[in-house]
Amino acid sequence: MAGVEIKRKIRISRKEAGARLIELGKALTAAPEAELELDGDSIKFTVADDLAWEFELEVDGNEVELEIELKWSQAPVASPAPDPAPPARRARNSHRGNTG
Repeated sequence: MAGVEIKRKIRISRKEAGARLIELGKALTAAPEAELELDGDSIKFTVADDLAWEFELEVDGNEVELEIELKWSQAPVASPAPDPAPPARRARNSHRGNTG
């Protein structure tokens, strides 16, 4: 989905906002492939297991703004490299110093 942006700004009731957040939550927890209905359109996208979450509440006079932002990478996750073998232990020498 590189270069795709979908924005919608509409006025809705508090209850409808809650229902939309619940729908989003269900889509996120169901599977990596999420599908949402948004004002008559169906939007499908894949969500990574590891997300960055940002919550912001801003009050400016009589206006209150709440933003929730989820961000993730679509880049393939590399498998972690196996741990290297521990260094070989040096054999202990039973003779300490020269006796000659």
